[in-house]
Amino acid sequence: MSHGQAERKPRRFPLQLDQIPAGASAAAAARASREVLRPQAPLQQAVQDRLRQTTPQGVGLDSAPVRQRMVKRLSAEGIDHPGLLDAFARVPRHLFVDTALVNQAYEDTSLPIGLGQTISKPSVVAAMIQLLCVRPGLSTQAAQAVPRPDLAARPLGNCLEIGTGCGYQAALLAHLSRQVVSIERLRDLHLKARHNLDALRRSVPGWPDVRLVYGDGMIGHAPQAPYDTLIAAAGGSSLPQAWLDQLAPGGRLVAPTDDGRQGQVLVIVDRLPDGSLKHSRAGAVLFVPLKSGMT
Repeated sequence: MSHGQAERKPRRFPLQLDQIPAGASAAAAARASREVLRPQAPLQQAVQDRLRQTTPQGVGLDSAPVRQRMVKRLSAEGIDHPGLLDAFARVPRHLFVDTALVNQAYEDTSLPIGLGQTISKPSVVAAMIQLLCVRPGLSTQAAQAVPRPDLAARPLGNCLEIGTGCGYQAALLAHLSRQVVSIERLRDLHLKARHNLDALRRSVPGWPDVRLVYGDGMIGHAPQAPYDTLIAAAGGSSLPQAWLDQLAPGGRLVAPTDDGRQGQVLVIVDRLPDGSLKHSRAGAVLFVPLKSGMT
């Protein structure tokens, strides 16, 4: 091809001014005035897509509807104390279980929390706490000369929990108590519960605090006694005498105990106004064994 032929070949880009159709430059200028060039748009879209995949959109484990379904199930099974149902609706149970098990957090099942321990089924936790909420001593306290407006909102009064575990039950108790003292004999679980309850207070600002004690649950916690309510998450062959001694008049204790025939049963102990104790039972249960000492 000659030099002259190369010069005669039409230029494809850029076009000469005389090759642009009439009115095209005006239309392009108008579009440019309306459009903003965003070379980062694909990158920003990718970030938004990633956020949509990782951020709960109202149906995730942290959403109120998920917990509300659990509450409705508990209500259908006979849990009717409004304060207790409100506590279950507000405490995010998935914060207290291992990451690999969060998809089961709101099922009615016990889950391992490490060191051979478990977080109890919501239905069992609810049944035990409800027994504390309707203790006979409440009517006696309500009839006292000094008004107690906190009784309805805080029916558990001064509460002692034996076996903190992961801290979930302690969080529920705190919603219904003036004060909760919770004892754990396994140091790693004690630290895990502290971490979980700190996370709860960040998630639900203003949630009542719990006094966590690393110690032997079988001897209770005398410095804060007497207790209006006492609940245990482990069962032995008998109730430790220290628990009974630290129970206030009008107080109630709920704990699993091995009766030697049926296995573990739920035992209820009420301390009557005259100081005597009344025992009753509320069905078979299955909890980890009660042990002494610390580790």
